[in-house]
Amino acid sequence: MEQEKITYKESSFWRNLFKSQIENDSIASILQKSPLFSSLDSKDIKNLLTVFHMRSFKAQEYIFIEKDPGKGLFFIIDGQVSIQKSSSTENIEEITRLSKGDFFGEIALVNDTIRSASAVSVTDSHIAVIFKADLDDFIENHPKKGIAILRGLLHIFVRRLQEMSTDIRTAN
Repeated sequence: MEQEKITYKESSFWRNLFKSQIENDSIASILQKSPLFSSLDSKDIKNLLTVFHMRSFKAQEYIFIEKDPGKGLFFIIDGQVSIQKSSSTENIEEITRLSKGDFFGEIALVNDTIRSASAVSVTDSHIAVIFKADLDDFIENHPKKGIAILRGLLHIFVRRLQEMSTDIRTAN
């Protein structure tokens, strides 16, 4: 009797539910280096990890599309992501390419607005996501740590605004 060959298709649903300790350590290291969470100690980061969700994307898969509602912040654990914007001529322009340790989508943490650009996985990528609602709950339950996170977020916004101002001045 011929034995039936069973093939398994990797399920992103199950893969995203269970994170190994190695993944958690890697995520913790990346979060600790982020200006958003750099003032938190390792215990705080461990608590914060409970509200992060892991997602995996195949190469050329959209993470979100321009004009989607913004609901969360994304940290690249592994892989590359292209941030793209549609132009008035129907062309798509790559704004930047991000890799391990980079983050994107931070405006969604403070403003319920639509995405200003699309994010596309360039390579197979593993992304840690924190949704606004989960971060809001964390901040409410840990107000002192929440203030530190909000200061980190403010630091990010100020830095990006300064960079945009510099870009505008050099373009003129």
